[in-house]
Amino acid sequence: MGITSAWSITAHEDDVIASLMPRVQPLIERHRESPQAQRAWQAWCADPLPDHRSWRDLPLGSERGEAVNTFLRLTSEIPLNELHCCDDCGFHLYDIWEAFAEAVPPYIAVFTKDYALSALFHAIGPRRAAQLPGWCGDFLLTSDEVRRTLPAVEEALTFTPQERVAAEDQVWLDHHEGEELVLDGPLRAWRQAASTGLGLFGANVHIY
Repeated sequence: MGITSAWSITAHEDDVIASLMPRVQPLIERHRESPQAQRAWQAWCADPLPDHRSWRDLPLGSERGEAVNTFLRLTSEIPLNELHCCDDCGFHLYDIWEAFAEAVPPYIAVFTKDYALSALFHAIGPRRAAQLPGWCGDFLLTSDEVRRTLPAVEEALTFTPQERVAAEDQVWLDHHEGEELVLDGPLRAWRQAASTGLGLFGANVHIY
């Protein structure tokens, strides 16, 4: 049975962000600080992966094949799924999504047997990915933090025409016509939240 993942970025008033902080932030930090995640991140930074189309030809058990698997595990581990599955924590992930501030349309990328965050990170590489706040797509930011981090996010997700072509070539996702691209949605949400004085909640989760 396959999985369906969602990477969501929703805007909220600061009081909502504050109410989420005690439950959400420890989950993010636990993942960030785990030795396994740190080793995987450092390995990717030291040796970014080649063109994704070459991955299928890597020999089973090869060093390069293991590097690909380690990167995919890093970017598809789902610590915030505890919010989706929690019956006694006082709120549910769907409740959080429904409480978004209407001034900023949510960015939500849903894929079956795939992860938008994995494709984005591979396409932009570790140097740009390191400029994104939080950890592997998960973050919880107040309105002040959104404004302070906007320059770094713009640097990470703004491309020259040549860089844009190269990045699009490495995003293996099948987007539907009219659907917001993973290279565009996060920055759009950040800019709108910064301009309207809202915080942001990013969550990379399984929904099925």
